[in-house]
Amino acid sequence: MKPIWIKHASQLITMEPGLKGPRTGSGMSRLGIIENGSVWMESGKVIRTGTTPQLERELKDRVQEAEAVDASGKLVTPGLVDPHTHLVFGGTREAEFERRLEGASYMEIMNAGGGIHATSRMTRDAAEEELFEQAYARLNSFLKHGVTTLEGKSGYGLNTETELKQLRVMKKLHSDHPIDLISTFMGAHAVPNEYKGQEEAYVNLLIETMIPIVAKEGLARFNDVFCEKNVFTPSQSERILEAGKRFGLVPKVHADEIEPYGGAELAARVGAISAEHLLKASEAGIQEMAEKGTIACLLPATALYLREEAANARKMIEQGVAVAISTDCNPGSSPTVSMPLVMNLACILMRMTPAEALCAATVNAAYAIGEGERAGKIEEGKQADLVMWNVPSYQMLQYAFGVNHAEAVWKKGVRVV
Repeated sequence: MKPIWIKHASQLITMEPGLKGPRTGSGMSRLGIIENGSVWMESGKVIRTGTTPQLERELKDRVQEAEAVDASGKLVTPGLVDPHTHLVFGGTREAEFERRLEGASYMEIMNAGGGIHATSRMTRDAAEEELFEQAYARLNSFLKHGVTTLEGKSGYGLNTETELKQLRVMKKLHSDHPIDLISTFMGAHAVPNEYKGQEEAYVNLLIETMIPIVAKEGLARFNDVFCEKNVFTPSQSERILEAGKRFGLVPKVHADEIEPYGGAELAARVGAISAEHLLKASEAGIQEMAEKGTIACLLPATALYLREEAANARKMIEQGVAVAISTDCNPGSSPTVSMPLVMNLACILMRMTPAEALCAATVNAAYAIGEGERAGKIEEGKQADLVMWNVPSYQMLQYAFGVNHAEAVWKKGVRVV
């Protein structure tokens, strides 16, 4: 395979790979910009970065070998990372969208048998091959929007058979699709209808049956729980997360989405890699997350879709929390695959700067799913996941909102878009 040489980029965003760990505070604005930038890729790796004149001098004996890509007037960034999706599911819920516009709340719909329960029924009924084909098409759309690494959760089975079905589909997708797919077990997404009034029995099923099988089969890296009033209490959530830790599953928490419920504090207490949503997180919870290094994974498209006030990203950044952003792609509260739109919304709804939004969609998003040493940066010797955008600067990427500017995507050094 010929080397690929991207040259004359208006801006090459490397994310300063010499900086270690997730970025906090002013570190979220350090993009490592190289003007008239150039990248040499070979055998799936980034071999050299610098200005175009630098690479012309250093690689002058090899330039004729390479497939040259003229990026004049273009922005080149790391491949985007989506750290929170519910990728594999059956059916759609467009009728609920209309019901919410008529005044029904998220929890009212869920408690009436809709929401997660509706998708659970459709996912249980769907054949594995059907789920695979639908999710594969979804991944193609993510790729066209510049996403090269993505996390996917189970949680629409709510029984052992279907949770495992979702996770096995994700394992096959990781193998068959260019996008790197990181799996999360989320059997604790809701208490299924058949366990209503027997919530402790379902918690025991998760702890004693599902988690051990998921771990034994190597189907997930993370264990997530929806800690919310009328879903799982903080005490139940902690038991589920601690059980996962005993089997090597790293905790994540859907925290403080609908009302303040101690989810951020729980995430810090159990050593979660990230806490998700956080629309109603308390001051104390945010501070504890900062102290423990728990990443805030914020979902502005979900807040927009549910017509809720978005999470307070400014406060979190000012208090030293590393912030990541995600689509929360799911059939009920965020049916989108557009990380570029999510970056726009991070600026518009959460007052993040364009630089912070890009950091949150690359390096910090990668660390939120344990991939920070592989993804989210353009670093010599590391995997070559890049996007070329049809805009000249990162500011323009965030300025022109609701538009997919991705022109070309490389995954492991291979052009896939």
